[in-house]
Amino acid sequence: MKIETLPESVPLTDALARPVRARRYAPAIGIAILVLAGAGGYAFSHRDAAAPSQAAAPGDAAKKDKEPVHELSQRDVAVVEARALAVTLPLSGSLSPLAQATVKSKASGVILASGVQEGVEVKAGQTIARLDDAEARARVAQQQAMLADADARLALAKKNVANSAALLKQNYIAQNAYDTTANAVDLAQAAVDSAKAQLDLARIALADTVIRAPLSGVISKRHAQAGEKLSPDSPVYTIVDLKHLTLDAQVPASDIPRVKVGQDVQFKVDGFDGRTFVGKVARINPATEAGSRAMIVYISVDNPDGLLRAGMFAKGTVTTEKSSAHPLLPLGAVRRQDGRDVVYRVDGGKVVVQPVTLGLRNEDEGLVEALDGVDAGAVVLALKLDGIKPGSPVKLPDLVNQKKG
Repeated sequence: MKIETLPESVPLTDALARPVRARRYAPAIGIAILVLAGAGGYAFSHRDAAAPSQAAAPGDAAKKDKEPVHELSQRDVAVVEARALAVTLPLSGSLSPLAQATVKSKASGVILASGVQEGVEVKAGQTIARLDDAEARARVAQQQAMLADADARLALAKKNVANSAALLKQNYIAQNAYDTTANAVDLAQAAVDSAKAQLDLARIALADTVIRAPLSGVISKRHAQAGEKLSPDSPVYTIVDLKHLTLDAQVPASDIPRVKVGQDVQFKVDGFDGRTFVGKVARINPATEAGSRAMIVYISVDNPDGLLRAGMFAKGTVTTEKSSAHPLLPLGAVRRQDGRDVVYRVDGGKVVVQPVTLGLRNEDEGLVEALDGVDAGAVVLALKLDGIKPGSPVKLPDLVNQKKG
């Protein structure tokens, strides 16, 4: 039997205790090793997965921070244009001729001719009817004879006064006799003057048998036919002047202070394919119409081509205010921000706030003039759009880009 001896440097108690200690801590050490190995494996296995995740994080943040570009439609924007802006007031009424006349007979007699029909244009002084003038001619002849008799009596009276003057000079007659012959001359002269006046009246009566148009215009009505007998003041024709018309328009009394003489008027009449006619305020009736709170405004209308007719109904507007040319903004584009008027202008593909100074406003057209802040050609947001604020990137429609170019 071989007997082994322990080294001297190792005590016997330590040698006996080492196996026991090793057996006691072996399970704990094994568990620790397994935990460390698992953690290392987990870290190693997730190292590559974390790297792509960390690499993608900056791109995701940039994508998240980048604001989308808003594409605008044609109705969302407006290109500012510069022109005059007018404020108008609506009105309506009927057209009537500025001048019209009912031609009446001044003499009595039977109508020999009245060939002018309704709708025919006539000139001032043109013959439109003739009366039987036989009786009028007879009166003229009678007055001419009476004038000749009065002239003869005057000539005789003048000879008598000349003879009386010679006799008075030689003292053959008395002063009273001379005065009597001189008075006879005065009476004869008065008779001549009276006969001339009667002859003039007869000639006027003869001229009145020819009925003439008192003004240029169009025959609107014929009251008598050939063969009818007329008495003085009997109507024969009605003539209207269509070259100059008047639009009698009703305007509410509350709006009358805005209407002034000389203001421009534009109106349309049914049947003329939307053609616009013009006129000017000529006068204003000082009283309201019975049964209404409206006043009549009389508008002068030139109608050189004669297209408009009396009695036609017209609807239009009177320009109560008018400005010089300024950039015009849609009313929907104006916003109130920090106590001032602003618009959102598109500049360089982004929305910027632009303060503006406003002027005349037209609610009917939906426009307001910009006295300062924007120029013609600028592009502004015409509406208040959700999600678009100053600094937002936007894309204009192609039509707007072409208009700007």
